Amino acid sequence: MEKKTLSCVKQLLIINSSLLIIASCSTQKQISKSAQFVLKDPSLRTAHVGISIYEPATNKYWYNYQGDHYFVPASNTKIPTCYAAMKYLGDSLGCILKRENDTAIFFLANGDPTLLHPDFKRQVVIDYLQKTNKKVYTSDVNWKEQPLGSGWAWNDYNDDYMAERSPLPVYGNVAKWTMESGSDGPLVYSIPEVNWIVNFDTARAKNFFVQRAVSENVYKITQGSEALKEQYVPFVTNGINTALELLRDTIHKTITLVTPQIFGGNFLGDTLHVNLVRSQPTDSLLKPMMHRSDNFFAEQSLLMVSNEVLGVMNDEKIIDTLLKKDFKDLPQKPRWVDGSGLSRYNLFSPQDFVAILNKMKNEFGLDRMKNIFPTGNEGTLSNYYRSETGYLFAKTGTLSGVVSLSGFLYTKKNTLLIFSVLVNNHNSAATAVRRAVEKFIEGIREKY
Repeated sequence: MEKKTLSCVKQLLIINSSLLIIASCSTQKQISKSAQFVLKDPSLRTAHVGISIYEPATNKYWYNYQGDHYFVPASNTKIPTCYAAMKYLGDSLGCILKRENDTAIFFLANGDPTLLHPDFKRQVVIDYLQKTNKKVYTSDVNWKEQPLGSGWAWNDYNDDYMAERSPLPVYGNVAKWTMESGSDGPLVYSIPEVNWIVNFDTARAKNFFVQRAVSENVYKITQGSEALKEQYVPFVTNGINTALELLRDTIHKTITLVTPQIFGGNFLGDTLHVNLVRSQPTDSLLKPMMHRSDNFFAEQSLLMVSNEVLGVMNDEKIIDTLLKKDFKDLPQKPRWVDGSGLSRYNLFSPQDFVAILNKMKNEFGLDRMKNIFPTGNEGTLSNYYRSETGYLFAKTGTLSGVVSLSGFLYTKKNTLLIFSVLVNNHNSAATAVRRAVEKFIEGIREKY
């Protein structure tokens, strides 16, 4: 009797396993069929496409199409940057200040991009520096990086999405230029206000435009006929020097640049009289970074991680460390060169992004991920995935010829999926490519 029972149990297990395999194969075939319609879309027909769809509950891929191939990911590069920031920056961003004696304070630049940034009204560090009656010193000895990243398009230097990186960023390292009509003619001014070198174009034009010189803070202003016009232009940081000039006007005292050794000993190694002044909650930086795909926040976040982990701000060193430690088990070893994805040197596979997103879910929890990643019709997903609001949480990426989307998706049956779709070398309008990908992702949610 027992033998018959065991035999029946074995048969049931075999049948159930067979049914699961059949169901799995059926799902793959159905998704493959849907994917073929997307791949044959006119906007994608000649493009290089990679798709990976993974179910974390079963640890199985539902579908892979060139999922192990390398692609330029554009701003999907912010996903590993976000992971590193969530893991190593703690709950809030901190600025180290050390009281050396009764008359002096020393603080070390740490790359925090929220300092005097218009998105952050509460400025704890600035308030601290304004209120102290001590002399203030700083150092950029930990800065081991260049203002522009490897592989960035140098001729985009005048555009606000490519602000310079620096050890002590202020105002997002951009100046807001405004032209408005006045009784005596157009009035042009900047925030922050400083003695920039400005030359006015004598020829009037229809549109207001500000053009900065490549390597110095010299600006050519073309006045337009608009009543009110604004333009954000990155300023040359000159390492830490431009920031010190701007801070002097804000805190009403001079910050003197020195090396830590002037106080004797190792500044970081001596914990006596050290204060860690918290500037902003970490997620208040990461959320806009992911929602509006803020390149500057991403670059400075990776540099802050580098400073926290290695004691220096350097992309190459921290990326090498992260790849050898946190990302050593990725399916394909990426080529990762910057924090934002501005560089076309970056190469990741769809399976890499699935693995990183799964790590983020497991280590930080889905609730936190849902707060940081935009959902349908939010941020860079505005006007896309309207019916998926609350069910899709994903990061977009766009460069010329590149469209990417990676994130989390809940199906109609409430199955959680992690997916990555990377498109390279398309020669269509980016909107058409996004709509084709949107149709595919919406189909996955609807059918499963």
